Amino acid sequence: MTPNRARTVFLLAHTGRPAAIRSAELVVGGLLRSGIGVRVLEAEAEDLPLPDEVQLVKEATPQCLDGCELLIVLGGDGTLLRGAEFARASGVPMLGVNLGRVGFLAEAERDDLDKVVDRVVTKAYEVEERMTVDVVVHQNGDIVHTDWALNEAAVQKVSAEKLLEVVLEIDGRPVTGFGCDGIVLSTPTGSTAYAFSAGGPVVWPEVEALLMVPISAHALFAKPLVTSPDSVLAVEVLPHIPPGVLWCDGRRTVELPPGARVEVRRGAVPVRLARLHHASFTDRLVAKFALPVSGWRGAPH
Repeated sequence: MTPNRARTVFLLAHTGRPAAIRSAELVVGGLLRSGIGVRVLEAEAEDLPLPDEVQLVKEATPQCLDGCELLIVLGGDGTLLRGAEFARASGVPMLGVNLGRVGFLAEAERDDLDKVVDRVVTKAYEVEERMTVDVVVHQNGDIVHTDWALNEAAVQKVSAEKLLEVVLEIDGRPVTGFGCDGIVLSTPTGSTAYAFSAGGPVVWPEVEALLMVPISAHALFAKPLVTSPDSVLAVEVLPHIPPGVLWCDGRRTVELPPGARVEVRRGAVPVRLARLHHASFTDRLVAKFALPVSGWRGAPH
């Protein structure tokens, strides 16, 4: 029988990683000893050595987080983006523990698990909202698909030997057209993800903006563009060419037939992230990419 606990935390883990299984044991044990209930998906519980007190839920729906004050995610970027789907739909803040490589969405590393448990128990964390984008696909004037993204919506070619021919539009006006491998339509949070790999700028997360970053464009003018957060960005796939594909956060995909139009605007629903540290984004950037800063002296006093 699961005891009635006043506080409950939902745990999401990449159970395919041995490090995630060990981390889950430590987090669950620490929370339960402090009187905080833990809830996990039944499918994941099969791979985790969990005590009987842990609550199990069968359906991976936003409602499975009802009554939870926090969503703790253990894993790499893919698991954190999976957690963001739960966080956005439920409104529950997400606290990420990085078990992968870069992990800009994560707030802690695997060596910080004791600190994570302590901060959760004492409620010593803050919650910030991260901008998302809403995505609409049009075909022949009809809306054929809607989606959203925390990092980016990417319009990409399908065929390796053929370029994707597109025309870019901002706020109802055409900007340019070219053949390319794709276009990344990104939030500031996503500027350190796919957009970064495509040569886009790093945008501090507190900056409100939208990014449009070409991927391997065959054109003289194919610079990354940074627009107002209230702009509407559009990519039109030209007719009579091979189809493209839309990826949202690298997790959800839909085919784009010739002539399809993808519109991206500021999302109506943000993702809430729990923050343990007050370190600046600059410090996080330097640490994540191991940037060389030796010789820096700082401002004179």
